[in-house]
Amino acid sequence: MKSTGIIRRVDELGRVVIPIELRNKFGIAEKDPIEIFVDGSNIVLKKFEPNCIFCGSSKKLSEYKDKLVCDKCLEKLVGMKTEE
Repeated sequence: MKSTGIIRRVDELGRVVIPIELRNKFGIAEKDPIEIFVDGSNIVLKKFEPNCIFCGSSKKLSEYKDKLVCDKCLEKLVGMKTEE
């Protein structure tokens, strides 16, 4: 990981302001969803991108029963035989 040299304090509600320079760099706008991950002793913030439920791709997604599936996985599913 690379340090930005920017330090922010956590407020009484547990909030931290992400500096405008970082929001601009990563295309994060007001009200955008952010994912929070834990990696060992690190907290990682990532702009949320919807992903395919099977392969994790974020490209060419379709919705089926409230789940997202990419075109490649959808083609594989269509080609599957059902058990009789």
